[in-house]
Parts: sequence; structure tokens; C-alpha cells
Amino acid sequence: MQLLFDLFPLILFFAAYKWYGIFVATGVAIAACIIQVAVHWLRNRRFETSHLTTLGVIVVFGGLTLIFRDDTFIKWKPTIVNWIFAAIVLASLMGQRRTVLEFLLGKKIHLPVTIWRKVNLAWGLFFLVAGALNYYVAFVFRSELDPQVRTDLWVNFKVFGLMGLTLVFAVIQMMLVARYIVTDNGDNDG
Repeated sequence: MQLLFDLFPLILFFAAYKWYGIFVATGVAIAACIIQVAVHWLRNRRFETSHLTTLGVIVVFGGLTLIFRDDTFIKWKPTIVNWIFAAIVLASLMGQRRTVLEFLLGKKIHLPVTIWRKVNLAWGLFFLVAGALNYYVAFVFRSELDPQVRTDLWVNFKVFGLMGLTLVFAVIQMMLVARYIVTDNGDNDG
């Protein structure tokens, strides 16, 4: 259920794009992110950093898209969000005791410190690559095509490509760390 909640703005963006185009989809995505943050706060009385980061970037870049009627801004959004996440995750490797991922997940998953650092590094690098891939698809790939066709390609990549890559990467990460997960009595689960 949480996954569906987290994908709510993306699903609505995609549906609105297919029916009404990039500008309506951008407005829908902004509204969906605002609703997502509000609902999460009402349920939990706290904010998620990832939701707030995404909301801030989509309000700024989506707003610029709508004001200037130029989809270049919204195409930058996934790159900016991924690079912000990369910066946060990778910066947590610099001299701090716990990494960001250990701080976020350490109460649910118990791993040795060295494994937390490797997982953190892997996710940081993944976010860097995901941001670069979005940039490539949005602004470089098939530049000879009609702008509308290129926007269609980018939307499909954003929704299916980036989401698919993220899910595959998450599954691979879980498979790699599963043998290191420590139970409450100190034994490895695997």
C-alpha cells in the first residue's frame, strides 16, 4: 500500500499526460504531491524528507513549466531530485557515525556497519546514474526527432524506465544484503 501511495503522483502524472498533455500533467503532478504530503502528515503527524524534496522541486520546476509553457523545466525534475538524493546519501558517508539509510531503516533492518556503508554508497551512485539517465533521455537521446515524440519518449522512460530500474536495483540490493541481516539475538538470518 505504501508503494502505491508513493507512486500516486507519478501515476496521475502519466494518466494526465496521456489524456491531456504535458502542461495539464504537470499541474496534476504538483497537486498530487501537495495531497501526498498533506495526507502523510495527517496520518503520521510528520513529514517524509523524500516527499518534501520531491514537492519542493516539482513546485519550482513544474511551476516554471506552467508559467513559461516550456516542458524543459519539468524534464529536469527527476534529474534534480535524484541528484539531491545522491548528495544527501553520499554526504552521509563523510565522517558521520550512521549513514542516511541506516538512520532511516536501521530500526527495521539490522546490518553490520560496513554493509550499511556499502548499501549507502550503492544507492548514492544509483541516484547519480538515474539522474544522468533522465538527463540523457530528456535532452540528448534521439535529438533529431520531433519535440512531441521526444517528450513522449521521456514520459515513458520517466514512468516505466526509471521506476523499473529503481525496483530492479532495490530487489538486487535486498538480495545482496539478505545474508548480512542480523536478528535481534545477533545471529544472521541467512
